[in-house]
Amino acid sequence: MALMSGVAVKSAADADHEASARIRARLVRPMPVDGWWGWLLPLTIAGVAALMRFWRITRPGSKIFDEAYYAHDSFSLLKHGVELDSNTHDSTPGFVVHPPLGKWMIAAGEQLFGNTPLGWRFSSAVVGSLAVLMVARIARRLFRSTLLGCVAGLLLTFDGLEFVQSRVSMLDIFLMFWVLAAFGALLLDRDRGRLRLARALETKRAGTANGVWLGLRPWRWVCAFCLGAATATKWDGLFWIPVFLLLALVWDWGARRTAGAERPFADMVVRDGLVALLPFLLLPVIVYTASWTGWIASDGAHAYGHDFYVRSGQSWFAHDRAVLHGWLRYHHKMYDFHSSLDAAHPYLSRPYGWLLLSRPVAYIYLSPHGCGAASCSQEVLGVGTPAIWWATIPALIAVGWRMIARLDWRAAAILAAFAAGYLPWFYEDHAHRTMFLFYMLPVVPFMILALTFAIGLVLGRTGVSQARRAVGATVAGAYLVAVIANFAWLYPVLAGQVITSDQWRDRMRPIDWTCGAPHRNEHHELAGCWI
Repeated sequence: MALMSGVAVKSAADADHEASARIRARLVRPMPVDGWWGWLLPLTIAGVAALMRFWRITRPGSKIFDEAYYAHDSFSLLKHGVELDSNTHDSTPGFVVHPPLGKWMIAAGEQLFGNTPLGWRFSSAVVGSLAVLMVARIARRLFRSTLLGCVAGLLLTFDGLEFVQSRVSMLDIFLMFWVLAAFGALLLDRDRGRLRLARALETKRAGTANGVWLGLRPWRWVCAFCLGAATATKWDGLFWIPVFLLLALVWDWGARRTAGAERPFADMVVRDGLVALLPFLLLPVIVYTASWTGWIASDGAHAYGHDFYVRSGQSWFAHDRAVLHGWLRYHHKMYDFHSSLDAAHPYLSRPYGWLLLSRPVAYIYLSPHGCGAASCSQEVLGVGTPAIWWATIPALIAVGWRMIARLDWRAAAILAAFAAGYLPWFYEDHAHRTMFLFYMLPVVPFMILALTFAIGLVLGRTGVSQARRAVGATVAGAYLVAVIANFAWLYPVLAGQVITSDQWRDRMRPIDWTCGAPHRNEHHELAGCWI
């Protein structure tokens, strides 16, 4: 009788152990077991990206497009702590319409290399190269595949728009960097949270997750910090805060449901939701406010509108003419500028055409000598690699189908992050705001992740036949070769090389279908969309 009882107890313990193992397998998906290759290969790709971005980065040797504003404002921040007006030779304060953090990041390069082309562009090249490493590691974690991580890194390396923006001193590359970093931190938080939940279940009765608290979640705080930094670079960073918070909560809900919680939604709200709100509400405010320290601590002789809004000796919170009150009034003026910005511009474009590359931006176009022909062209064209951007459209459809048909959380995460940066521009378009193609840069990494997801589907999951794997590998390999070839073809007009005008026209034709091919005007000068 005692023997039978012991067997029954042992069988129950074995059953509990097996149930715990099944739950852990569903909660914690193993990472690739390739050791140092998981770092070496992404670092190698990022190194190639860095060489490409730094190679002749000082060409052209003058400020191009919005560098006229941001390179100057960054150097002014470095010297005075606030932006002064370049039109008055730094003798009066300048009205700024973007927060300071991105300009402080540009100023770091100017501190190292002076007010020179290398100084203006150094920080952009650094974060543009780091973004390649980040997207490779993020894709590796997202898809549990070092191969797909390397595919994502290669795709971002050879995207034309990311390449160009990594070589000019504008804010969008820094916004992209901080948003991508926030997404990566959120993924780490998801994995760490599910691992902690699995470990907690091992000390409890199998199949229960009731009452488990997952702690303060440090990677969630990192995510919130990065979102604050994104917002302190451009206000567009605000779009991702509620989306990433919602993703975090939905993932927690799913983890608790998988772990067998009796009331997973209620547990998520009580044990995860309230704690999650704290970093997402607190840190962005702190980081954003801290980025304005220079303006707050300055005076009316240097900081635009400072003495109109702020008076010496004021408290922070008094209702009238207080520092906080004045600072918010200044922000209202910035908002008025953005909301009423509807000026005509030759490179103005609308969001419904961005994925089609319907109106790239010519940052500079020159007709120099030295190409061995009667007519030469030199251009820096802000345009994505068509083989990437056009392929993104079917890739997004495939990812959307996967999200709906298979309830794939990875597909939902990619689409949510993409939509957060893309869809708000349709509202701005309804308001007839002046917009440009490079506003898409912050969502380019999520386009890359969507393409990588689609390539993973083409390759097929582990266990498919060798013939199926061979066909998938051939298609995927041919596509990557096409991307690199497409980038190489466009490289002269991305990097500002001097080429013949005939060579320039050859590169414009494939992306010039929206407004007619370049032509000679009545003065026998080249004219067209991209000059």
